[in-house]
Amino acid sequence: MTAGRRSSADPGGGRARGAARWRPIATVLMLAAAAGALFSWLRLPLPWMIGPLLAVAAGKSAGLALEVPAGAREGGQAVIAVALGLYFTPAVSLEVARYLPWMLAAGAVAFGVGLAGGASLRRLMGQDAAGRPVLDRATAFFASVPGGASEMAVLVERYGGRVDLVAFAQSFRILLVVVSVPFVYTYAGIHGVDVHRGVSVAVSGAGLAGQVAAALAAGFVLARLGAPNPYMLGPLALTIALTASDVVFSAIPGWLSAAAQLCLGAALGVKFERDFLRRAPRFAAAVAAATGGAMLLTSMFAVLLWHLAGIGLPTGVLALAPGGIAEMCITAKVLQLGVPVVTAFHVARVVILVLASGAVYRILLHRRADGVGATNRE
Repeated sequence: MTAGRRSSADPGGGRARGAARWRPIATVLMLAAAAGALFSWLRLPLPWMIGPLLAVAAGKSAGLALEVPAGAREGGQAVIAVALGLYFTPAVSLEVARYLPWMLAAGAVAFGVGLAGGASLRRLMGQDAAGRPVLDRATAFFASVPGGASEMAVLVERYGGRVDLVAFAQSFRILLVVVSVPFVYTYAGIHGVDVHRGVSVAVSGAGLAGQVAAALAAGFVLARLGAPNPYMLGPLALTIALTASDVVFSAIPGWLSAAAQLCLGAALGVKFERDFLRRAPRFAAAVAAATGGAMLLTSMFAVLLWHLAGIGLPTGVLALAPGGIAEMCITAKVLQLGVPVVTAFHVARVVILVLASGAVYRILLHRRADGVGATNRE
């Protein structure tokens, strides 16, 4: 009774609880904005994405209470998708369509990367006292296939693998690729003069609002249909269809693109929990090594694309890199390296992997005797 009277007589208690709920969100936004501004001032590559990513990941790993606002990642993806879709003019769309056979071949290469990466993960994780592999085949394969984290986590659960390990591996792989590739390109002086230009149109307040609203609606529809990566693929498909039909409402202003990158970087960084890194350092090291191997394999195929398809080597490496769609395409946009080509290859890869990964696993790996030992206790 006393506690109840104190609660009813203290309306400030509700305000304090509300402030406590908002504090992790306010903290992550301030941290991400400060890191983005610092990286921009230092002229580091992709400052408004890599800065927030590293700062938030470091804060989360240090035990800070950080939380990204609901819908921030989806909104950021939609904005980036619109910006990328504006490159697909009628002429560019026809040009990119010529590479469809190579996109399918790149999907097959991505499965090869997953199989090789899964085998290397199992080897690097070692064996238990009975001589059996610590890591099961399902977890190793779906952790290594360069698809979406949520989609691969759903598939590995279906086959009895470890969802937490797969989710971490997918996110950690993207972090490693997103951080390393732009820095290597920037400090190696790799910078293109992209012949593909987005449509030339002024920023219109009403047009921009309508365009982003339509993009979000397209993402919402795909999400309700259970499609993979809906807030990237839905807005991208809609914007490409409109741009290829010469229907454009507004350009994307620089400040909105920077805000979208900040949301993507923070949303990726907040996934890295201190407890997991402390419990599974060997798994994190194995994923890092497997990611390096994946970059090597995809870069070798990029050399083939260069010679046989005429796609420039820097563009081909970005188009095949095992990173996220938005992150790799932003890198291509900033460095002016074949944005439509990079975008089309990454979209094709994700769609192929999400649709066919389960079947590939069933055909090639599921029926083998697994012999899993310690069930990934690390």
